Amino acid sequence: MLSIIDKYILKRYLATFSVMLLLFIPIGIVIDVSEKINRMLENKVPFGKIALYYVDFVIYFANLLFPIFLFLSVIWFTSKLANNTEIIAILSSGISFTRFLRPYIIGATIVSLFSLIMGFFLVPKASEGFKSFRYMYLIGNGREEMRDNTDVYRQISDDEFIYVSNFNTLSQTAFNFTLEKFKGDQLEYKISANRIRWNAQQKVYELYGYTKRTVGPLDDQLESAEKKTMDFNFELEDLTPTIYIAETLTFFDLVDFIEKERKRGSGNINTYLVVLYKKYSIPVSAFILTIIAVAVSSMKRRGGMGMNLAVGILLAFAFVFFDKIFGVLAEKSSMPPLIAVWIPNVVFGILAIYLLRRAKR
Repeated sequence: MLSIIDKYILKRYLATFSVMLLLFIPIGIVIDVSEKINRMLENKVPFGKIALYYVDFVIYFANLLFPIFLFLSVIWFTSKLANNTEIIAILSSGISFTRFLRPYIIGATIVSLFSLIMGFFLVPKASEGFKSFRYMYLIGNGREEMRDNTDVYRQISDDEFIYVSNFNTLSQTAFNFTLEKFKGDQLEYKISANRIRWNAQQKVYELYGYTKRTVGPLDDQLESAEKKTMDFNFELEDLTPTIYIAETLTFFDLVDFIEKERKRGSGNINTYLVVLYKKYSIPVSAFILTIIAVAVSSMKRRGGMGMNLAVGILLAFAFVFFDKIFGVLAEKSSMPPLIAVWIPNVVFGILAIYLLRRAKR
């Protein structure tokens, strides 16, 4: 059973974290609107689509920044407890520091489970809507981002390769499509189209500006059509940019997709695995950051709450920095993705144990 003190701390834990999120959400929306309003007006984006975009925006960034929000909220209300000498009173009553931590761990468990469920099912859908809106209406928002999410070149079998310059998930259309079929080292035929669209009702692909060049021993045969319907042995997701598709698949779909890509011998497995492993590592970070926050802010300091917040912000951004750096290393180097994704949690877990021992003393 939870004691009165447990309920009091747990209520403050969850309430402060919720308020922190609710305070930053409108700030994030206002900043994004101020940056994107001109393009939205130019493209005459319907209000309904804008509203749905900002629902996805809130879910996407709340998940992305949740470790920072959680860390700062725990430091904030724990520092207030320390400044009001409430922690001294609790510990003086005979309650050990480890027992004092119990409501924090319960709160971290609740937040972690919520984050885990969101990461498995809700965040991928929000990520798909968020990115699709940007591609559809905010194309000019950063050329570097567009370069990272275009020019998909993929091997779909031992002797077949496909390429598209970019992909629109809303219309399920890819542009500048080519399919090359080889026989040994020799090109057998090449199919090209200005755009290719998936027809979900008929379960076929529609090619516009279609041409097919079949290589012959003496001369080539050319075939062309304004529109042609074809059935290919690749799926719609094969036309999607690497990181984009991984972020938009729910947990079980992502596991199946990774297995399929392994059998194909895909060179992008590490990128997919980083996304998969982060679905587990981010919820675990809630426990680590909670312990660090309590250890840092449970004692009165000469600088007061401001000093605790300064230390907290520094540690929070250090955690995010480590997380990003090792995520990139896993994608771009030979470092195993599982190790790279979990290194920030291991490093900060050791730091949490050290700070917790100091706080107990």
